[in-house]
Amino acid sequence: MNQTVGSPTLKLYGYWRSSAAYRVRIALNLKGMAFENLPVHLVKDGGQQHSADYKALNPQGLVPLLVDGDVRISQSLAILEYLEEVFPLPSLLPDDPADRARVRSLALHIACDLHPLNNLRVLQYLSGTLGVDDAAKQQWIQHWISTGLAGVEQGLAAFDGKLSLGRRPGYLEACLIPQVYNARRFACDLNAYPRILQMTEQCESLEAFSKAAPEVQPDAQ
Repeated sequence: MNQTVGSPTLKLYGYWRSSAAYRVRIALNLKGMAFENLPVHLVKDGGQQHSADYKALNPQGLVPLLVDGDVRISQSLAILEYLEEVFPLPSLLPDDPADRARVRSLALHIACDLHPLNNLRVLQYLSGTLGVDDAAKQQWIQHWISTGLAGVEQGLAAFDGKLSLGRRPGYLEACLIPQVYNARRFACDLNAYPRILQMTEQCESLEAFSKAAPEVQPDAQ
């Protein structure tokens, strides 16, 4: 059973197409928590994440940033861990320690090994500073997404077609579905990943995921 909707001071700074912010939106929705969605446009005005006002809140100059009263948490997985500890019900992690470690391992693989290589600032550096053309950049994106998803696909074998919490999604799916969104956005062939597609299909129609989707965010373009 969901706890109360959460702190009225809970604010999430993000960008509609940021995978990391997308993860946190899903997690907040899965926990049934109300939050104020505050857009930070990563391209407009040279990138609003670089503004003095935003960097005063988050010196890393990245999204997402969760503000809970006087507490500020950056980095999406740190935010997910904070939510688990401060608002523990419903939990997004399995009860068994080995299962929790397995979920965290896959989530870290997605968030730390796979996602950064198709992140906006990396792609901007490839195009702008290094002068990589669009075709080569697309090849880069598809190579690293495919390499990363292959590892996730193998890891999902442990769940035997079920969601990470059996009948319901949690921490793992909050990380996986935004990366699948990215893969589709960059025209990656997902046919080699039937477990990923099966898990994605089970999640995408759920309200916690549909409400978090990039296209329905207030700053979507």
